[in-house]
Amino acid sequence: MRIVRYDPADEAAARGCYEMYRAAQEADEPFGMPLTARVLRFWLAETWTSDPVETWYVPGEAPGTWAAMARLELPDLENRHRAGLTLTVHPGRRRAGIGTALLRHAAERAAEHGRTVLTGHVPRGSAGEAFARRAGATEGIEEVRRQHDLRATPDGLLASLRETAEKAAEGYSLVTWTGPVPAERLEQLAGVFNALNDAPHDASREDDHWDGARVRDRWNRRVTRLACHDYALAAVHEATGEMAAVTQVAVDPDTPEWGAQLLTAVTGPHRGHRLGLLTKVAMAQWLLEAEPGLRRIETWNAASNRHMIAVNEQLGYEVAGPVSVSVELPVESVVKS
Repeated sequence: MRIVRYDPADEAAARGCYEMYRAAQEADEPFGMPLTARVLRFWLAETWTSDPVETWYVPGEAPGTWAAMARLELPDLENRHRAGLTLTVHPGRRRAGIGTALLRHAAERAAEHGRTVLTGHVPRGSAGEAFARRAGATEGIEEVRRQHDLRATPDGLLASLRETAEKAAEGYSLVTWTGPVPAERLEQLAGVFNALNDAPHDASREDDHWDGARVRDRWNRRVTRLACHDYALAAVHEATGEMAAVTQVAVDPDTPEWGAQLLTAVTGPHRGHRLGLLTKVAMAQWLLEAEPGLRRIETWNAASNRHMIAVNEQLGYEVAGPVSVSVELPVESVVKS
């Protein structure tokens, strides 16, 4: 069995990965938002926040096909003890030792980079969950996928929710932008990103520390290189000029019926003013006009994040598919197995 380093310039390899990944998604998560070939190609070589990535694959029996892959995210600022692993095996090649061999290879690469923990996510009841358990992984927080069918929203619901939220959000104004974050918003948005450190996360994960330069160099890099339609809507506190909340959604022009919720966050000092609801309602109204082909928005929340779940349920989000659970595995235990 050969394990090959993925070359982003290899067009045939990119096509082979897409065919394998789509087969795995249809088998394991047919209810989820599809990943297009263009977005998958970006994801094989980069992260959403511009951390280094390595992707390795096992060629399939036919030329230009993949039997399996291991993608490693290697955070280079915080969390340098962790390596995020996505391991995917074609449904027709499972239970033959390929995943185990790739796991060992990924652990060896992680060790070379000085990482001590492999991390990942697996759906409950999936082949991935069973594989992680056999490998000795420990479980962390659970996350739930929800989807909002915008076109099925009852008439008047969004307007009613917005009116309710605006009464509680007196003293805040809404601002919007599309594409890269404007220069005058970089430091403001960094403050909201830092508020995400309060969100539920695994104990071994360190807080991220954002500033305007990091937003410009890393977040905007994704926006520019991926070339999706990026929408951002923020609430600004009029008395101080502070950005108090933000919600962001990306629409891949290759699948205009789907929107991906990137994040929604409210900073600590400004919580309790219905800003999460206000920004998400206003975003939904905006997208209904700006993206006429958009049908569904997909989001993920920690199962313990009751506040944001309540907001999403008010809007009409419904659970789609099984719960996903984070898993961790010591690198040393795999290398020595």
